Amino acid sequence: MSKKTYIFDAAAVTVRKVTRSVWTIIWSVLRVFLVSVSIFIVIYLILSLVLSTDTEKRLRRENRQYEKVFENIREKQELLSESMEILSWKDGRIYEEVFHTKAPAVDPVGSLEYFFGADTIPDGKIVTYTSRKADALLETAGEVNAAFEKIYRTLGQKGFVMPPMSLPVRDVSYPQIGASDGLRLNPFYKTEVVHHGLDIIVPQGSPVFAPADGVVENVTRSSKGDGNTVTIAHSGGYMTRYLHLDELFVERGQRVKRGKKIATVGMSGSAYAPHLHYEVKLDGAYRNPVNYLFGSLQPEEYPNFLFMSINTRQSMD
Repeated sequence: MSKKTYIFDAAAVTVRKVTRSVWTIIWSVLRVFLVSVSIFIVIYLILSLVLSTDTEKRLRRENRQYEKVFENIREKQELLSESMEILSWKDGRIYEEVFHTKAPAVDPVGSLEYFFGADTIPDGKIVTYTSRKADALLETAGEVNAAFEKIYRTLGQKGFVMPPMSLPVRDVSYPQIGASDGLRLNPFYKTEVVHHGLDIIVPQGSPVFAPADGVVENVTRSSKGDGNTVTIAHSGGYMTRYLHLDELFVERGQRVKRGKKIATVGMSGSAYAPHLHYEVKLDGAYRNPVNYLFGSLQPEEYPNFLFMSINTRQSMD
């Protein structure tokens, strides 16, 4: 039963029932709602400031730990940045003093800097140049196709002998490639002399492997000139030679298989620093060893190896 409210009307000397309007009822309900929400918010804020769940406590602990770790990481990152700048400067100095050239970029043949000035070239000349370049590329593509056909025919010939096509050392990247065939500055006399072979700059003691099957033709132990050397005769008139070695693990007349460890890298004889001087001959004539590395390189690696071998002005022996 609903509760009714009455008031005494003194003027009329009567008792009458109190009536409420719709707006009064709405305002009463709204006021109760607002008071309830306010009380809830106050209670929530008090509880959130005073009480913490297990998850919140764990997250706070982790945040404090991360703050400490972040400080340590930031200090190490700053130290590494300084160290990298110093190493980069030293690397540049070493290349300038030893090889008389700048230190190699991340990808020496992948730079597009020569396109930066293209906006200063008239459009007509660009079109003419592009057309000529396209014709030259088509001609080159035809030559490459003919070369592949010749290779396939050669491979299919009876009695064909595969030349030594592997690197004699492993885990080598292009910045470790030194001078190849041609006139190079001698590191001791600082004058240009004919340099046969390829300098591969690796740490002393690095293993040297036979790039193909063969027979050890000569083993020399010496502290002068070429130092300790090994010469291997391969099928097809090929011969490979390894200079400035440290330890020797083969003897003359010994048959070796491709991948056989034959020696370790050193700096015996007249060597400027530890490295492997690698030579390739065909029927007694020197060949550029860079042309015989396809068995160990990816297509995108070879241009960088070739670039370094050509542009390194000073040899290591």
